Amino acid sequence: MRYSHWMFPLALVAALSAGCGGSGETDDSSTSQADPSQAGASGAGDAPDPAEAVTVFLEAVRRGDDAKAAAMFTETARQKASEMNIEVAPKGSDTARFQIGQVEYVDQALAKVPSTWSDYDPQGELRTDNMAWMVRREPEGWRVAGMAATVFEGEPPLLLDFENPEETLRKLDLLREEIHRRSEATYQATQPTDSAEPFLR
Repeated sequence: MRYSHWMFPLALVAALSAGCGGSGETDDSSTSQADPSQAGASGAGDAPDPAEAVTVFLEAVRRGDDAKAAAMFTETARQKASEMNIEVAPKGSDTARFQIGQVEYVDQALAKVPSTWSDYDPQGELRTDNMAWMVRREPEGWRVAGMAATVFEGEPPLLLDFENPEETLRKLDLLREEIHRRSEATYQATQPTDSAEPFLR
């Protein structure tokens, strides 16, 4: 069984990790964590159109700029993250590349922006993820409200609402469990079985 490249969706939303519920590992060399509720004033600047908003956001993720990434979420998403003590801390990748597709406007204040994200996996193989971002027009510019990404090939995309972090984190927990379950099943299916025939007299 082969399923799609789920590394980026997990890596991105691992960026939405609960501060009190993480693994406890810290990296003193990383940039200091920003308060998501104050991220709108971090200098992200106005995003004049949906494509620009997603470009700024993904570039911040690519560079590991937590303050800029947090600033590109909607005000509601930032407030909810602050209430739940959630930090936005993308790891960043010098080898990652992304492309922005054609914007689809749902209405004057809501748009869907498709994109691709390419990077190398731990085995050195180039992987490309396809995803769509939901962005909303706010007083400070267009901001990211959620995303949809195909995790398992041939199955409906995973929908994540960043303005509902409780549901997002629940879906991520279920996703990790399902990935582990499928990985275990694939591993078991590839193991040799005892094919010795019983001794017949």
